[in-house]
Formats: sequence, structure tokens, C-alpha cells
Amino acid sequence: MKRNQLLFVTYHDENFEDGLSYALDLAKTMNDGIEILLLYKRKVLEKFEDMMTAITFAESGEHQTAREMISEDYKKQDEDYEKKLAAIREKCSRSGIAVDFSTAAMDAVSAIKNIMKQNARIDMVLLSPSVTNDGNVSAKILNKLVKTASRPVVTMAKQSSVA
Repeated sequence: MKRNQLLFVTYHDENFEDGLSYALDLAKTMNDGIEILLLYKRKVLEKFEDMMTAITFAESGEHQTAREMISEDYKKQDEDYEKKLAAIREKCSRSGIAVDFSTAAMDAVSAIKNIMKQNARIDMVLLSPSVTNDGNVSAKILNKLVKTASRPVVTMAKQSSVA
């Protein structure tokens, strides 16, 4: 029989350590596995600026520079991403926690609803500090998620440092 899972929601390009230790401790305490949902949120404006820069190089005859610019960006992101996943997988393995990964390129609420429809073993949702801080998820959206999730939703906040 498979164990239940905690759903830990974070952004793919944020610091994975934010909240992960707590999520792993909670999963271990509850004898659960963990599913990590990585949300993609790259801003449209950033993509547009990157593409416009590459187009400018291409229009001025610098096709190789444009190709290198685009491929280096994606290559670097993929390498960093793979290293992060491997580190998380290793950390979970050392803790004796089964881990699964899912990705989504949509808003947090829709992604969480979709993953919960696909995986009935999820018994709790943990939102990392990167999801709840900086207005990424408003109080209105969070209330909507709590009402529709039919599972406990736990939000985490970064510790504020005193200067």
C-alpha cells in the first residue's frame, strides 16, 4: 500500500530550501511521502525582452550570437534545475522519504487543483514562502484555495531578520 503524500508547492526558479526542510520534517513525522509541485512563472516581459534582444542580434547578421544567447540561457537553467532536483532527491532519500516531482506552467491554484485531481493520496498542501510572499498569492486566492482544496492548506513565511 502506498503512503499518503504532502504536496509541497514552490516556484522552479526560487530557492528550493525555503520551506523544504519543514516539509520534509512534517512528512517524516506523519510517515508520508512528499510530492513537490514546481510552478513556472517566468514573466512574460522577461521572455519578450530576451527574444527582442536575440532578434536584434539576428537582424544585424549576428545569427550565431542570437542562437548562443538563447541556448546558453536555456542550458544554464536546465543544468541548475537538474542539480536542484538531484539535491532534493538525495535529501529525501537520506531522510527516508519517498519523493515525486510535478511541474506546471499555470497559476498556483489551478496547478494545485489539477495535481489533487490526479493524485488522491495527497492529504495536505504546503505552500512555500516563495509562493505566499511578495503577493504571489493574494488573500482572496488563498481563501478560494482553502475552500476548494478539501485538504488542509499550510502557508509558510520567511523569517524576518532584525537589522
